[in-house]
Amino acid sequence: MHRHDKAAQSVAVVTIDGPSGSGKGTVAKRLAHHLGWHFLDSGALYRLLALAAIRDDIDLDDGRALARAAEDMDVCFTVQPGHGEAVYLEGEEVSRRLRTEKTGNAASRVAAHKRVRRALLERQRLFRQAPGLVADGRDMGTVVFPDAPLKVFLTASAEERAERRYKQLNEQGVDVNFTDLVQEIRERDERDASRKTAPLVPAPDAVQIDSSRLSADEVFDKVLELVRENVQP
Repeated sequence: MHRHDKAAQSVAVVTIDGPSGSGKGTVAKRLAHHLGWHFLDSGALYRLLALAAIRDDIDLDDGRALARAAEDMDVCFTVQPGHGEAVYLEGEEVSRRLRTEKTGNAASRVAAHKRVRRALLERQRLFRQAPGLVADGRDMGTVVFPDAPLKVFLTASAEERAERRYKQLNEQGVDVNFTDLVQEIRERDERDASRKTAPLVPAPDAVQIDSSRLSADEVFDKVLELVRENVQP
């Protein structure tokens, strides 16, 4: 056990934290693919738990019941070339349902519970395998991998993030109100930043990048340069 822990700690980790819509998932997936490293979408675990809770009629304020569900949850992540990530819950493909606003808001409530975060912590740390890991989330650099050699905190204004989400939903044929989106994002930011357990804040040694006026390519190039300076010789 201890030998495994020591071996795992020698594996390099790049953490990319930030609020919803900051572009962290896009850059994290691209970076993992570019480096040939493993990828952890920690937010998907909380979204999966939220889906399971909604499906099984578990109260989103019942931390004890949610933690039990988190421990028992049967999840599977697969990467399909050209199609991105496919996510399964109890054998059912749920990738699209995972990305709805309803699921995201429920996940934010679920993630506020200390018991839930403790139940999912070890699951997340098991993703740390050679040759390296890119971990995307909200507390990757502060709680899950505090010893990571590179921590990035990616953000953008609420309006910019709402605009990105608005375009994404429209492309999927979903009718959504832009003003409501901005309000939902601000409320979620407040909830995530003010929760007692693992609040959404940059690690003290994180490199902060505001992506409001940057393209996805520009953000990726900045992060890749940081990897070369801090992680790879």
